Amino acid sequence: MAAPPQDIELLYADDSLLVLNKPAGLLSVPGRGEDKQDCLSRRVQQHYPDALIVHRLDMATSGLLLMARGSASQRALSALFENRAVHKRYIAVVDGHVNEPCQPPDADGWQLIDLPIVVDWPRRPLRIIDAQRGKPSQTRWRVLAFDDASHSTRVELEPVTGRSHQLRVHWQALGHPILGDSLYAPEAVQAKAPRLLLHACALHFEHPVSGARLAFESAPAF
Repeated sequence: MAAPPQDIELLYADDSLLVLNKPAGLLSVPGRGEDKQDCLSRRVQQHYPDALIVHRLDMATSGLLLMARGSASQRALSALFENRAVHKRYIAVVDGHVNEPCQPPDADGWQLIDLPIVVDWPRRPLRIIDAQRGKPSQTRWRVLAFDDASHSTRVELEPVTGRSHQLRVHWQALGHPILGDSLYAPEAVQAKAPRLLLHACALHFEHPVSGARLAFESAPAF
C-alpha cells in the first residue's frame, strides 16, 4: 500500500477505495486551463495511481469525498450512488433565521425541499429552479442552531438527489443563501464569511467487496 499522502487528509484506504477530507478552495478534478490543473484527484493519484473519481464536491465546499481504486471498484461505487445507497450529510450556515417550515417536519425534525433544478444556460455553470424544465431535486434538512450575532442559522442537510449545486440553489430559492457563497448569495451575504460555509460531514455506505457498513464523520472548521 502507498504511503499516506502528506498534502491531503486521508481518512481511510484499502484495496478498493479511499475516503478523503477535501479542503475548501481545491477542485475535485481538473478544470479548464493551466491554472485549474491542481486538484484533489491529481494529488491523490501521485500516491495511489489507480485512484479514480466517483463523485465530486464543489471547489468551495469542504469535506468527505470517496474515490475508487481501479475501474471495477469505480463501477461498483458509481452504482451505489446511482441507486442512492450512499448516504451523505452536510453542515451549512445560511443567512437569516429559518423559522418557516417548507412543510410539516417528520418525527426527527427533518423537512424537505422539493424544487426542480436546471442549468441556467446563458449563465452556466449556474443553476436555477425551473418547474417546467428542471430535473427533480430533493433536499432533506433540519435546524441545528441559530446565531443572533450574525443573524444566521446552522442547518444539517441530506441531499436525496445529487444535482450540481443542489444545496446552494435550494437555499437561495428559500431566501436563505449559504454564507460566503460567491455564486448564489448577494454581496452582503458573501461578505459574512471568508469561504462558503458548506461542509460534507458524513458519508455512509456498504463496502462494494466485503459488504461491511462503513460510516465516516468529519466536523466542519466553521
